[in-house]
Amino acid sequence: MTEQIDDQQEPAALPLRDTAELARQFSEFILALWRSSGRSTFVLLSVGIITVILATNAMQVALNMWNKPFYDAIEQKNVGSFLYYLMVFGGLAGVLLALNVAQTWLDQMIKLQSRKWLTRDLIEQWLAPRRLVMLRNAGDIGVNPDQRVHEDARHLAELSAGLGIGLFQSSLLLVSFIGVLWVLSSGIRLTFDDMTLAIPGYMVWCALIFAATGSLLSWFVGRPLIGIGVERYAREADLRFAMVQVSENANGIVLNAGEADEAKRLGEELERVLAVMRQMVNAIARLTWVTSGYGWVGIVAPIVIAAPGYFGGQLTFGQLMMVVGAFNQVQGSLRWFVDNFSAIADWRATLSRVMTFREALTSLEARGEGSEHLSYEAAGDHVTFDHVRITWTGGAAALDPETVDVAPGERLQIVDQTGEGRGALFSALAGLWPFGSGRIALPPGARTMFLPERPYMPDGTLRSAITYPAAASDFSEQDLTDALKRVELPRLVGSLDRRARWARELSFDDEERLTFARLLLLKPDWIFTEQSIDTLDERQRAVFQSILDGELKHAGLVTVSGRLSATDFYNRTVNLVGAEPDPKLDGKGTETS
Repeated sequence: MTEQIDDQQEPAALPLRDTAELARQFSEFILALWRSSGRSTFVLLSVGIITVILATNAMQVALNMWNKPFYDAIEQKNVGSFLYYLMVFGGLAGVLLALNVAQTWLDQMIKLQSRKWLTRDLIEQWLAPRRLVMLRNAGDIGVNPDQRVHEDARHLAELSAGLGIGLFQSSLLLVSFIGVLWVLSSGIRLTFDDMTLAIPGYMVWCALIFAATGSLLSWFVGRPLIGIGVERYAREADLRFAMVQVSENANGIVLNAGEADEAKRLGEELERVLAVMRQMVNAIARLTWVTSGYGWVGIVAPIVIAAPGYFGGQLTFGQLMMVVGAFNQVQGSLRWFVDNFSAIADWRATLSRVMTFREALTSLEARGEGSEHLSYEAAGDHVTFDHVRITWTGGAAALDPETVDVAPGERLQIVDQTGEGRGALFSALAGLWPFGSGRIALPPGARTMFLPERPYMPDGTLRSAITYPAAASDFSEQDLTDALKRVELPRLVGSLDRRARWARELSFDDEERLTFARLLLLKPDWIFTEQSIDTLDERQRAVFQSILDGELKHAGLVTVSGRLSATDFYNRTVNLVGAEPDPKLDGKGTETS
């Protein structure tokens, strides 16, 4: 995450620090783009739009040169020349129109490809092994990752493409027209009383001063928009997440008559968003005083500045219009920063959110380096726990006895006596929570399945859901039908190819039974569960036990639960007891400084 700024730091150092952070994040953004699989497509599109912009620039220079003979023809009332140059304009405008269409298409394709690359990259980093759980326990950076992957990535891709193309085009126009304006300025003389003064590049210097003034004012007035933008995106994400929670927990809210409480909570989240947006409205209004005022003055500024040359007789009307056109192109290029400051501030805030998130993802495994970690091994044909000790927020626990050996086909229950360590231990067994010490050994090549307290049913076809994470094509129609009948869900056989959000459609009992069907299909060698068989109802328990006594009788079972089973289902019981916390850890698996 970004560093906290020391309150005692010199204020002058803050812009430099911001600039250094921006440069670092932007360079990492470009480097990640260059390493992506879409690099070749992106390069081709970039070459295409650069070519189109160069051609457009050349045509705009030609159009500016067209100003002189056309307006001179008007001043001289020469109808023949007027009609001729009107036709020339039609040709120039036609070519520029085609180039504008091509540029628009390439611009949109670059935005599309940028979003495709960036979103895929973030998804790959987010869904790397173990990171989903590790990110959830990583603090504020792990809040609303979906918002950063979906909305922030889209916004950053579109802003980066739009601002990058605009900056390149403005820079090219500046280089092209500043020379034209310098030459045209040679005909302008300033007269003061009886003294005549010729300033080389007079119109160029005026354009530079005019644009620099507007840019500096925009920077000073609009700089707070960057921080406000970061805060706004965070609050918007919180509101969206709260709404998703309400939608996903509709039954529980209605059954407990909690609508009023939820409405109050959503109202509070909305107020936080609106408070930030009010700050943004005020900041944008202040910036508009500068940008709009600058724009209105810019309409007459070139005419006023060039007026001495026209009224002094050094410029014809056509030359005046040519000077005005070139001045507008130069100061329009120079005022790109003024016109786009709000978008730049938005881009800076979005870049910070996306790249900070990406940096956090790529550094998750490095957290806690220097402290003790669990050791995972692939050895033997048993599951072995050797002096396993788990550390979590504010506490730690260890197995009693210290060494536990589980043979194939054995059923072991681990009873959490601490009341806090069950989730951490279950995650540690799956390799998701490495913070602690000791050794966990699994047979090499063994097929394992982890059954959390709440079954997971992915969206899509039911066929894919019950074979998850294996490919549905690995199983025959008969395999799936037999499995559903075996777990007493024959009514779902006809729904195998129906796509649905199964977690919402199915009852908890159905989800449990589909998990048992998944066991039958995947045939694991080892099963790890987060709930005791006692938590299942009578029918579920009978189905589960019959599967373990029948089709999976050779599979080992390890259950982590919060209480001792009242049945004789398990062969052996060990306890998870309290231990002294690791002083090197802050309680979340991250090393203290």
